[in-house]
Parts: sequence; C-alpha cells; structure tokens
Amino acid sequence: MGTRRQDDFYEAINEEWIAQAVIPNDKSRTGGFIDLADEIEELMLATTDKWLAGDDVPDDQVLQNFIKYHRLAADWQTRNQLGTDPVRPIIERYQQFKSFADFAQNIVALEKEGLSNALPLGIAPDFKDAQTYVLWADALGTILPDTTYYEPGHPQGADLLKQWRESQEQLLPKFGFSSDEIKDLLDKAIAFDARVAKVVLSQEESSEYVKLYKPYKWEDFTALAPALPLDDIVTAMIGEKPDMVVVPEERFWHAADQFFSEEAWPFLQATLIVGIANGYTGYLSDEVRILGGAYSRALSGTPEAKNRQKSAYYLAEGPFNQALGLWYAHKKFSAAAKADVEDKVATMIDVYKERLQQATWLQQATRDQAVVKLNAIKPHIGYPEKLPDYYQDKIVDDGATLFEAMQKFTQQSVARTWAKWHQPVDRDEWHMPAHMVNAYYDPQQNQIVFPAAILQAPFYSLEQSASANYGGIGAVIAHEISHAFDTNGASFDEHGSLNNWWTDEDFAAFKERTQKIIDQFDGLDSYGAKVNGKLTVSENVADLGGFAAALAAAKREADFSAKEFFESWATIWRMKARPELMKFFAAVDVHAPNKARTNVIVSNFDDFYETFDVKPDDGMYREPIDRTMIW
Repeated sequence: MGTRRQDDFYEAINEEWIAQAVIPNDKSRTGGFIDLADEIEELMLATTDKWLAGDDVPDDQVLQNFIKYHRLAADWQTRNQLGTDPVRPIIERYQQFKSFADFAQNIVALEKEGLSNALPLGIAPDFKDAQTYVLWADALGTILPDTTYYEPGHPQGADLLKQWRESQEQLLPKFGFSSDEIKDLLDKAIAFDARVAKVVLSQEESSEYVKLYKPYKWEDFTALAPALPLDDIVTAMIGEKPDMVVVPEERFWHAADQFFSEEAWPFLQATLIVGIANGYTGYLSDEVRILGGAYSRALSGTPEAKNRQKSAYYLAEGPFNQALGLWYAHKKFSAAAKADVEDKVATMIDVYKERLQQATWLQQATRDQAVVKLNAIKPHIGYPEKLPDYYQDKIVDDGATLFEAMQKFTQQSVARTWAKWHQPVDRDEWHMPAHMVNAYYDPQQNQIVFPAAILQAPFYSLEQSASANYGGIGAVIAHEISHAFDTNGASFDEHGSLNNWWTDEDFAAFKERTQKIIDQFDGLDSYGAKVNGKLTVSENVADLGGFAAALAAAKREADFSAKEFFESWATIWRMKARPELMKFFAAVDVHAPNKARTNVIVSNFDDFYETFDVKPDDGMYREPIDRTMIW
C-alpha cells in the first residue's frame, strides 16, 4: 500500500510519478515547472533549427538578427578552430596593468567595453522613490554559493572549493597558462575570495531586502575607498557627480582597502584574470565550453553539459529572449485563455479585498491602506504589448564573429543601463520573457506578471475543473499578489516606494504571525540539509496567503471540489531533483523545498483535515493552536 494522504500529502499524490520520473542527464531536476519548460525547450529548438535551415523564417527584423546570431553560435567548426584565441588579448590587457593605480585609470574603458573591472556599481530604482533610477553600490561575489559555506566545519565548503580549484586546473591551460602560473593565480584568487567572504552579506541577510536601503551622501561614500577614483569613474558614466548612492553592502565598502589598494592588487589582478578566462567559455570551443561549466555542474549535481544544439540556442536566446517570448506567446497563447486568466486575476484581487476586510487582527486604518495598495496592483498577463525599443538596435553586423557580436550587445547593454540614472522607470517593460515558466511580483512597481508559458497545464487549462485551476494557477496568481504583503513587500506602498503604512501594533502582530511561519519551516530536512525558516519566510508567507485566497475563490464556484483543489496544489509542486542541487538550494534559495511548500501550507487549513479525514495521530496533523493564517 502506498503513502496515505493523511501522513504525507505531497508523497501520496506524487509518489507514482516520482518513481517513474527520470531526470535528464543535462538537467538537475524534473517535475511540474520543469516539465513544462522542457516542452517549450523542444518547441523552441525545433523551430529555431528550422529557421537556421532557412525554413519558415519570420518576417521580423529582430528575429532575423536572432537567426544571424544563432548561426554564429551554432558554427562549431569556426568556434573549435578559434579555440581560446578571442579571449587571449583581453587576458593580456589585464596582465599588463602594472599597479592598482594603473588599473584604476582604465576602469572606465573596461566598464564601457563591458569587461570585468571589480566595480560593483549599478543603476536601479530608488526604494524611497520607485519612479526614479539611482546609483547602488553592491559587493563582489564569492566562489562558493554563500558566506555560510566558508564557516569552519561546513559539510561541503572545503570540498566545493577543492572542486572549483580542480576545474580551473583543467580549464586554464587552454588559455596558455603554465602550471606554475596557474598555481600562483589560483592561490591569489582563493585568498582574495576569502577576504570577500568575510564581509559580504549572506543569502539570509540579503533576503530581507527592505533592510538593505542605506543611502549615503556621495562624499561620504567615496571616502570609504580613497584608492578608487570614484568621482572620475561615475562622472564618466553618467555625466556628473551623483548626489547619493544606496549602499546595501556596507561591511564590504567599509573594508574597501582590502580589495581596492596597492596591497590588494596582486590578489585582485589574479581574480580578474581567472574571471576573464571563465567569463567567456560559453562563446569558445566546445571543449572549453564544457570545461567552463564543470564547477556549476558540480554544484547542482548535473552529470552532463548541455549538447551543442541546446548550448548554441540558449547562448543566442540571451539577448533576444523577449522577442522569442513574443513569438511563442502569439503562437501558443489564445485570446480565450488570456481573457480567462485576466478574469481569474480580477476575482483573486476581489477575494483578497474581502479577506483583508475580515483580517480582524488588523486595525481598520491598516486594512484600508492594504486595500488601497491592492487596488493599485497592475497585472500583466501573457505577454507585453510590444518589445522594448532597444531591441531594434540588436543588429548582428555582416562579417562579425560570434565574439564580436556578443561584445557589441554587451556594450549596448552597459551604455543603456548607465543612461537610466535619474530617468523615470519604464513601468511597461517586463523582466521575464513570455516563454519562461515563471511569474513574479515587483514590489517597486506594485505589479504582477504572468508569462504565457505558465498559463497552461498542469497549472491551468480550459479543459480542467475550476477547482483544479484554482489549486494550480489560482494559487500562483494569489501567491504573487501576496508578495505585496509579505515580510518584504509589506514595507512598500501602492506606488512601490518604501513607506510604512502600518500602525506599530499591527506590524508587531504581523511579525508575530510571520514568526510562526518561520518556526513551521525552520530545520525541516531536505535531502540531508536543513531548511532555513528565515531565508524562506517571504515566499512561505506568499504561499500561505496565496493558498488561502485561492481556496476562498474556488469556493465561490458552484462545482467546488476541495479534493481537486488540494490535489492540484500538490501536483504543481512535484519535483525530482539531484541531492547536490537541494543542498545548494537549502543555502541560497528563498523558496522552501517543494515538499515542504506543499505539506506545511495545507496543514494550516481546517478544510484539509475535513477533506482527507486527518486525525491527531496522522503525520500531516498540526494542533489547531499551531495552525496559522495571515491573509
């Protein structure tokens, strides 16, 4: 006899599927979201291969430039012939810098060319005024996935660092480095990485992104890194000295002399050279491409690299993903489905309003303000109305090599990003292509986005029952709406700006309830790793709120079936994954493992106990006093 629903709901619904599911050798997992992505991958590969062969070529200038770029990416003969030649002159540039001061004088040129320069500055919307782009100062990245991996006794830290080093010992000879040079480069890069790891934010710290808004006056910021000519660099990029900069990574910048100084230069130079060798492997020969991906495959436990066909397609897709998404949506997403999903979103917002008014743990003033925010949420369904204008500039010049075309696109992207400074935020641009199986809420624009790709079975189908649809796409829609009121989103107002619209008592009550969610998830086992309740709290709060609203919406339907609703929820989260990936996710992913997302959430609902006759001795049972509801 199989697992009982009352003991492990996720396992009972999915065990038959899990027993038969096979993870492809070039993937780290399979299941609900991923199966759908695999189907879309098949369609896109078959279609774009036809275009490469000159069949059914779309009458669209942007897609025709994609085809030209794809043709260069798929020309393995030329790529193999060139080997690492395209990158060697870039490495030589870095080798020729004589000192930190010499390097610092070249930072602007490197930035404009889109080459690595260890300057983690960027342009993003201001938290206090979500309509305007400002300057942000981030930190350098680490080799290991999170700062926790560097703590003594971490079960994988030392082993993964060893694997990274071994992967570099295989790769770097292809760029002409001798074994002595490689040892020296790697010793220095690892020493530099250890410095970075001591001061950058952990994934848990950065998941509370509301706390990261730390504006500095420009003069106070530049004083932290005296060896960096920040005035000259930023003025060259935006045309003037900025008034302020947001510094989420304060510890890093207060230790700036460990990274940006003559003392640090030998370590930084080695790090930059190793970074350049690694940064372009995907554009080089097949052998170098496969060697270049070895470490990330080790992190996710994936046995094989993607084949040449997939690799060329994904490389070419990168700069053109919105255009390919529009092609996909127009081909696959019907007007009837779009209208139906728009209707579901409107229903879900209506249900949410109702539930907010019933949230008696909040005072009326806070509830009213929450409804104001809810009314202002803008849904984007299926696909954007048009491509961003800059897609017209993505032209592959005749006679250009793959590397030259890529460099041109990179330089355009860098220039475009810097040009946004102090400009208004484009609220119509999507941050996800329509053929991606995903969805998101943008707290700074107070909008929810549902690409066409996720609006199909098992999440949604005009063929399946309303209850199944609400348990699938309904819960996903309501999940994204709930992000407006999660532990991060709750701090932004209806315009997307950081603004406290809560009374102190109500926020304290909210914190108390979210702490219960942290406690429900914290320490659960996931493939031998422990779930971090604090890292995953915002997503878990969104799951709980989304599930509650979707259930309330499903109950409005005449043919409501609690069984179909709950089973649909468990089905969309089914996943089979490699243990290495799940350990990696436990450290870095703000989402809880799918099994916990399924079981912990349903165990808070009385309907679940009634529908499946769950009793105190059953594995799924949670004492009524320990069940929690937020929205």
